[in-house]
Amino acid sequence: MIETYRQRLGELHARTAETPLFNPVFQLGLEISRALEAGEVTLAGLAGVIAELGREGLQARADRLAGLLAPIDDGANLAGFRAQVEASAAQAKAAGDFAAFRARWEAPLLHIVFTAHPTFLLTPAEYGAVAGSAVTGVPVALATTVERPSPALEDEHGAVLAAITRAMAARDRLHAVVLEVAAAAFPDQWRDLTPCLFRLATWVGYDMDGRTDIGWATSLRFRAEEKAVRLGHYAEAAAALGEAALAQRLRQAATQAAGVAALLAGDTDDPAALSAIANRVTAGDADALTSLTPIIADLRTRGHLGLAAAMAADGLGMGHIHFRVNAAQLHNAIRRRIDGDGGLDSGLDLGSGQALIRLRRLLAEVKPLRSNFAALAVESTTAVRQFLAMAAMLKHIDEDAPIRLLIAECEQPQTVLAALYFARLFGIDHKVDVSPLFETETALEHGGRFLDALLAEPAYRAHARLRGRVAIQTGFSDAGRFVGQIPAALAIERLQGRLARAMKANGLADVAALIFNTHGESMGRGAHPASFTDRLAWPLSRWARAQFAAAGIRVEAEASFQGGDGFLFFGADALALATLTRIADITPGLAEGGAADEFYTRTDLSLDYYRMIRRHQRGLFEARPYARAITAFGLGLIPTTGSRRLKRQSDLGRDRDASLRSIRAIPHNAILQQLGYPVNVLAGVGTAAAGAQEGLGALMSGSARGRQILGLVGAANAIASIKTLAAYGELFNSAYWATRPYRGTEMALARPCLALAERLVEDDRSGQFRRLASMLRVDNIKLRQLLAHVPEEAVAAPAAEATRRTLGVLHAVRLGLMQHMFLRVVEVPAFSARNDISRDDVIEMILSLRVDEALAQLRRAFPVSAPDLADYAMAEPSDWPDGDPAAYAGIQRRFIAPIAEAARLIPLTSIAIANHFGAHG
Repeated sequence: MIETYRQRLGELHARTAETPLFNPVFQLGLEISRALEAGEVTLAGLAGVIAELGREGLQARADRLAGLLAPIDDGANLAGFRAQVEASAAQAKAAGDFAAFRARWEAPLLHIVFTAHPTFLLTPAEYGAVAGSAVTGVPVALATTVERPSPALEDEHGAVLAAITRAMAARDRLHAVVLEVAAAAFPDQWRDLTPCLFRLATWVGYDMDGRTDIGWATSLRFRAEEKAVRLGHYAEAAAALGEAALAQRLRQAATQAAGVAALLAGDTDDPAALSAIANRVTAGDADALTSLTPIIADLRTRGHLGLAAAMAADGLGMGHIHFRVNAAQLHNAIRRRIDGDGGLDSGLDLGSGQALIRLRRLLAEVKPLRSNFAALAVESTTAVRQFLAMAAMLKHIDEDAPIRLLIAECEQPQTVLAALYFARLFGIDHKVDVSPLFETETALEHGGRFLDALLAEPAYRAHARLRGRVAIQTGFSDAGRFVGQIPAALAIERLQGRLARAMKANGLADVAALIFNTHGESMGRGAHPASFTDRLAWPLSRWARAQFAAAGIRVEAEASFQGGDGFLFFGADALALATLTRIADITPGLAEGGAADEFYTRTDLSLDYYRMIRRHQRGLFEARPYARAITAFGLGLIPTTGSRRLKRQSDLGRDRDASLRSIRAIPHNAILQQLGYPVNVLAGVGTAAAGAQEGLGALMSGSARGRQILGLVGAANAIASIKTLAAYGELFNSAYWATRPYRGTEMALARPCLALAERLVEDDRSGQFRRLASMLRVDNIKLRQLLAHVPEEAVAAPAAEATRRTLGVLHAVRLGLMQHMFLRVVEVPAFSARNDISRDDVIEMILSLRVDEALAQLRRAFPVSAPDLADYAMAEPSDWPDGDPAAYAGIQRRFIAPIAEAARLIPLTSIAIANHFGAHG
């Protein structure tokens, strides 16, 4: 059946040459719908089609992963890495410069952060199957299934620990190579070497931005659990080295940490229970470890440099941790300190000069305060609670490993100073790196002035020197949806360049610039699709790195691997080793050639081009056709793939005019994929080039950065389909439903089709989809004209046509399923409104894919099982009820069950689309 559909789609596509408005995806969807309603195709049959296409999607993901990381063979990767280290050693030895060799291999190539948002698309079984296929080349045999429980926070944390464990093991193997080569090349000095190729971290369980379900006890418990796991690893390594006494000491400490975690899993809401827990945690235990410093020193004395290096890199946890709060949470917290007279509440802006003066005074006068678990329990402000939790961790769990504090939506220096104040207030400023996140349109637009002002503050400069780094975070998620992926990437690199200049101007060239890039959306949160080199160079470009090099500033690059799908790079031991060796291979070359790239020297073309794409994307985001298309199905096109909520407070299904800002960035961009056209990547690229296509084509194809942009655009355009997006709008076309039975071919559907036609006469969604498709078509034609001036290899997308055809089939199947639900729901008999929900409301829920809500209402209105007279022991007889107690069974069978079954298949279709698209989450 699948090949039949693919072939039929090809035939239908050929008809667009003679009839440009003909929509082959919608036509195939209609044919599937007709076959389904006629009984020629069953829901079970379509389930089989979706399952097989889903398996193909998993295989496509495995093949893509293998292609990015090749070679995956351990021997080849270790040999290649050894050759790189030996070349470095030979060069250093010839120059008599062991210090240079040491500096190279003690500076992390990359800080890797394992993050989690709603990006756990795959089940654990699928995750394992994809990783296994990527390593062995054996085809994926697993088909996608309907049973897909959404991961809880604990599941996400478990996935993080598994990925980090593999990353640590792979890194330690590379450290062993560095030490072996160093011992041979520098026999008298190599024991002074502590390699640190990669730092590993996570924010899972510590990220409070946009969620309220993570309590302070959860974060502390997770950290204690991580400590127990890591101490267990250290104990195994010590035993393998023959250090039995140390292994026993580490095992005892692991047991103690596990006990602390178990205590923190108890009742921390009851004062008496928390008092008992806290007193046991803080009483002091001979088995407890809060610092590895003496153990590391002893290991170095004994010559166990590999284990010492691992301990020095990771501390007493599974890598480092990132707490994350929102700027608004910090503002709420600082008001009580900065605004004792109520001035801010009465109109004084926290970003004002007066507020800045007060903050400076607070920072100058602050005295550290002690805190305990009771302070955590009674604290009501989220931000202060995070500082108290960090203080508790550093005191009772791990006093060595630093903690990052990420501040989302940070748009003014006062926010960072407020964080510094609380860090000083609780005596942890020496271990906390405060890192503002630049992601919103405002933050990127004004970020340069923000950095200039922040780095001019004496208190901040003192903090940077104390910590040895200036830390910032740049994100592509919100930026990518508001101004587009390409303008976001270019705005971020401009901000990074501005940081280099600000650091130099403020006398901070002697500290490091730690730049955390969360990668964000690109082609579906999977970063750049073309190559692993572009994955690394896209968020921190060669040009940006060159700005820091010119200023004499050391860059500490940090990047995220997001969610379960991003963790696939560490989904098997061989994949983890291949990932780290690819980074080691590629990173040295990323510092070359950036300053001379023509994309940055020809700003007469490139800067205007960037601004025009950004303007186009911004205008599109604000346009009503775009908003209506994105919100037409609410979040119904995407399955739940994580523990964080997908939308903010407003209910998009109920409010047709809801702002797109109500949907978080991840689901917003996922909806674009599910509608078939990645607007956030492609829109504006063609229109902005109008009038300068030949010059821009030559500039882009002759520039490394330009080719990166073209590679992303080409990959997105190769599988994009405006016809597909338009097809979804036709579901709301009253004329379509009115004419479907018009020729007498589907007279059995005349009643439901007429009901839909009458209902949709005034519905604006069809028209808005058409307007959007027209806008995108004009823009895409101009994109094609631009690409005609670019060499084909710059935008090549291998096997894109086959992927495009498969995606078309998946969309057509989903269109058929949606029509099946629409036709069923309008025939549901009338019922009395319950809880102000009427039959019309239920129909609208189905049309907007709020299917779970609709089914819940229908099952309440038409219960299959009901109380029976036989259930009661009554002395008095009754002739009522006189009907069948299961009278609603027919309604269940004819309407509710088919809707439910079709609805169960739609998320599987969405997952298959995401896999073929290459999206994470």
